[in-house]
Amino acid sequence: MTADIRREIEAVWRIEAPRLIAGLARVVRDVGLAEEFAQDALVAALERWPQDGTPDRPGAWLMATARNRAIDRIRRDRLAERKHEELGRELDEEHAATVAEIEAALDDDVGDNLLSLIFTACHPVLTTEARVALTLRLLGGLTTAEIARAFLVPEPTIGQRISRAKRTLAEANVPFEVPRGVERAERLSSVLAVIYLVFNEGYSATAGEDWIRPPLSEEALRLGRILAGLAPQEPEVHGLVSLMEIQASRFAARVGPSGEPVLLLDQDRSRWDQLLIRRGLAALERAEALSKEIGVPRGPYTLQAALAACHARARTAAETDWARIVGLYGALAEISPSPVVELNRAVALGMLMGPAAGLEIVDAIAGEPSLKNYHLLPSVRADFLRKLERFEEAKAEFERAASLAQNARERTLLLDRAAACARRAG
Repeated sequence: MTADIRREIEAVWRIEAPRLIAGLARVVRDVGLAEEFAQDALVAALERWPQDGTPDRPGAWLMATARNRAIDRIRRDRLAERKHEELGRELDEEHAATVAEIEAALDDDVGDNLLSLIFTACHPVLTTEARVALTLRLLGGLTTAEIARAFLVPEPTIGQRISRAKRTLAEANVPFEVPRGVERAERLSSVLAVIYLVFNEGYSATAGEDWIRPPLSEEALRLGRILAGLAPQEPEVHGLVSLMEIQASRFAARVGPSGEPVLLLDQDRSRWDQLLIRRGLAALERAEALSKEIGVPRGPYTLQAALAACHARARTAAETDWARIVGLYGALAEISPSPVVELNRAVALGMLMGPAAGLEIVDAIAGEPSLKNYHLLPSVRADFLRKLERFEEAKAEFERAASLAQNARERTLLLDRAAACARRAG
């Protein structure tokens, strides 16, 4: 098989896999089994297409092949449950009914099937790590090896997470459906959290040698856009998409020539992707309009998108509306209070009113247990101390931040800033 043909098959698989698995899962009520049938179709494609050529409708070919695998398995299971002598007269009738049942489900609303798959993969019965791995596998079409590389985790670990997740869903009899009412809101929160976690790991990698991993963020953004199309009346879905679009617009400016981090206020804004910014601002407008329409306050993703929009609208760092940013962080703290939100508010207040004002807030939250090993706390404190020309203290804080940072690029940046403070202190 040539590399071009393999890439072509893999590209088709990435596009078709979610629809394929979703349609099959609706019939068999087991995402693990559905993925198995879909994978059988992929194996068949890898065997047949290099010899026979790529079908005119590759998605339909995969669907038909997976459907036949599902029919064969269901028939075998039913046959095993019945006495041999009873089968002859019912076999043809049963086969026709099975085919009709599967075809009807596969031809049903693809959107409902996909939405059901998203809610199932992100079910709260699973751990966060399992939700992430299963979502990328079922909806992103990523292989176990690709997921492992993306999160710097051993491949067997990811494989075990996915296997356990499928087993947990089956044992808990999690229904393959779109939840309704109060449960829908709770489950949607889980879905959005998974997508944003994937995005953030690409936007600012927690560990490893690279500070950013754009393909991971692009996958999260793709999933977010799909979800927005499937749930167009959910404000927070559009809020999350807006946030990711605007943040993704900065990727080209987030690293220097050697891959070193470039902080927001130092970035060359001419390199920001204006198309993504326009898309993000449009999604934000949609989220805010929907919130008003249904009479609910802006949610955390919409507020974070509004914060990102403040930076996107400023042509230069000096033009940033810090007063609005401080206000938005205050609003975010009211609905999602956390020390991290307060730390971000301190940064904004420091930009608006001076480093002493920001440092006061940082010192007030420094004892929070959840921030004990959070490297950005000493990093922010160090920056305020540097601006106040307390260079010895700033050096120590930058060094402490570097000792807590797990990402190699970020650690180097913090140590460089510590060295610069040492020179000023000397």
